[in-house]
Amino acid sequence: MGDKTDFSRQDIRHFLASYGAAHPDDFLAVGDPVSDDQDITALIWKLAAEGRAPLLHLRNVAGLGAEVVSNIFGSRRRIARLLGAEEGRLHEAYQAASRRQVKPREVAAGPILDEVVDDVDLGKLPMLKHFATDRAKYITSGIIVAEHPETGGGNLSYHRAMVHSKNELATSLHSRGHLWRLFNMAKERGEPLPVAMVIGGHPLFMIAASARLAFGEDERHVAGGLMGEPLEVVRTPKYGIRVPAHAEFVLEGVIDGEAHVEEGPFGEFTGYSSDRSTNNLLRVETLMRRKDAMLVSVAGGNSAEHLNLGRVPREAEMVEKLKQRFPSVTAVHYPTSGTHFHAYVALNQTRPGEARQIMLGLLGWDPYLKTVIAVDADVDITSDSQVMWALATHFQPHRDILVIEGLPGNALDPSASGIGTTSRMGLDATRGPDFHGILARIDEEAYARADAILAKVKR
Repeated sequence: MGDKTDFSRQDIRHFLASYGAAHPDDFLAVGDPVSDDQDITALIWKLAAEGRAPLLHLRNVAGLGAEVVSNIFGSRRRIARLLGAEEGRLHEAYQAASRRQVKPREVAAGPILDEVVDDVDLGKLPMLKHFATDRAKYITSGIIVAEHPETGGGNLSYHRAMVHSKNELATSLHSRGHLWRLFNMAKERGEPLPVAMVIGGHPLFMIAASARLAFGEDERHVAGGLMGEPLEVVRTPKYGIRVPAHAEFVLEGVIDGEAHVEEGPFGEFTGYSSDRSTNNLLRVETLMRRKDAMLVSVAGGNSAEHLNLGRVPREAEMVEKLKQRFPSVTAVHYPTSGTHFHAYVALNQTRPGEARQIMLGLLGWDPYLKTVIAVDADVDITSDSQVMWALATHFQPHRDILVIEGLPGNALDPSASGIGTTSRMGLDATRGPDFHGILARIDEEAYARADAILAKVKR
């Protein structure tokens, strides 16, 4: 059974208090002074090198004027706990909860209305510099909310942003996303696009913002499904955009259809510093914030947090599709080592060529993937070492590799062609019909004796 502790209230402060009490070994509060220039990133990287990924609550960040919460999504176990599930059931739990879509409930007031400011000075907004190669301090957890002018349906998506002027942000909109489509619809009407940027929503709201939905569907409904209750929203003062009533900060304004501003480089999910950007300008007209608002920051670069937050909803969808079409699939895993570009799939192959068919399905469905490795069901695909062992002992390059060229690639892939295409590869590391080998095995009784010996040694 999953963890039944209530982490689902819509206030991130309730989440911090309840999670810290329930799992003190997975919660690290830092009271010592830290710098706003790379120190928090360095802490997360150092902890990761030790095999640790605790939720971080930093109470004394020099010059920031706000406490910082980071690395919330650095652990898959923690994400599963948010959903009340065991880590091994994360995909199923996410899919089940996200399907129970619940419409938001509009409320008259909420903590986000504690302070509403029209004379915006973004120099006072708490922000961090994450990498030495970053152009400036960056907002990494900013969720831009835009609404369709006719249906009112909302779109939520993550967009990095840096300060351009006292009341303007430079940001990138992802030229294949739904926000880009809404932006161009507004541009065709000769109007700027009204938006609200949410910083510091509840973790389940933040996961919902990564959901993979059709254009016109609303991630705020997914947030309600994940929370098990309607997302409580208030309307922003000028444009009436519905935003979480319990968020820490909300920036309301417009994205200018004509302005182009410099933005980047920033440390992206590839592990490289990227200046690829749509170079858009967000003019902030209203700042809403809670009293004593905290900065919720997502670790940038190829951190486990950055990758998990964007990947868990996509993984869940891929796993469900594959298992529905191919019952022989037992597990799918996107390793952190592969950023968003690699996936491992385990299966009980029932006929020759089935692994290839499954890999083609993954490579076709997921626009990020470049490489898929297929292995047998007895290989632990959460272990890079085991997958590499299967590749070393089950795979013949002349026979077990497939390559497809000329497919659309990810714009942030530093190895992709200048025209935005990539090749994709499948590696069949399953034991084929002609495989000859007997797996070396140790009896359980021998393991039990070893445990008894080691127990004595450790005394």
